[in-house]
Amino acid sequence: MDVVNQLVAGGQFRIVKEPLGFIKVLEWLFSIFAFATCGSYSGQFSLSIECNNKNESKPNIKVDFEYPFKLHQKYFEAPTCQGGATSKVFLVGDYSSSAEFFVTVAVFAFLYSLGALLTYIFLQNKYRENNKGPMIDCIVTAVFTFLWLVSSSAWAKGLSDIKLATDPEMIIKNQIPPFEKGEGKCQELSDPVMSGLNTSVAFGFLNCVIWLGNIWFVFKETGWSTPFMKYPPPAQEKQPAPDSYTQAQGYGQQDTYAQQGGYQPDYYGQQADYNQQGYTQAGYTQQAAPTSFSNQM
Repeated sequence: MDVVNQLVAGGQFRIVKEPLGFIKVLEWLFSIFAFATCGSYSGQFSLSIECNNKNESKPNIKVDFEYPFKLHQKYFEAPTCQGGATSKVFLVGDYSSSAEFFVTVAVFAFLYSLGALLTYIFLQNKYRENNKGPMIDCIVTAVFTFLWLVSSSAWAKGLSDIKLATDPEMIIKNQIPPFEKGEGKCQELSDPVMSGLNTSVAFGFLNCVIWLGNIWFVFKETGWSTPFMKYPPPAQEKQPAPDSYTQAQGYGQQDTYAQQGGYQPDYYGQQADYNQQGYTQAGYTQQAAPTSFSNQM
């Protein structure tokens, strides 16, 4: 109990909440449902044969069959209504290959999904070391997806044939010798219940869908998708707008450069010309004054 608490506290079971671990749990559960509903099946149908001689009649003939559905080994005794004689009536068909193939795939899928789930929980570092674990997991998942598709399709066809081979009406029509008029009659009493086998086929194709969806999550763990990923270009940083202090400092530098003999704006030249003109006018006035004084002398 302490070990479990330490694993939960350390976050070891967190992988079960992620898609990779959660889908693996579904694979494990539905694999159990698939082989359990098929491998544990047993069915029965019944029919009656009534002769004019009531002692020869068999009003309730029950025929049992089960997995692996080797129906050609199953038979029942049918009265001929002729002096108490009976004949063996065998069922038709051997469907063990498709049924056993389906159950085998389900059992191995159950074992692999359980082993992979335990690896996710207890050996995460080993699983991700050198990226070998995800690569093997991806390949095996793809193989099981293909096997689920093939085995489920074969089992669906086999189940359809089993339904025909165990239909009492078809057996009476094709396999029981016809009676002379008035000697006897044969009729079906009950059909076999096939709901369990129908469920097994549904679980088979459902497993195929689940394993197919899990390929994507395992594929992302391999890193094979990295060269195909397109990342958005990095956003360009916006240049900060100049504030009033920076602008004032820039103008101050221009004035300093002008004072050091650099470029000077036009208004400095205009002021110099104005001062020169004023100086010339003043000089002209000073020279005219002595001339006027000498004339007075």
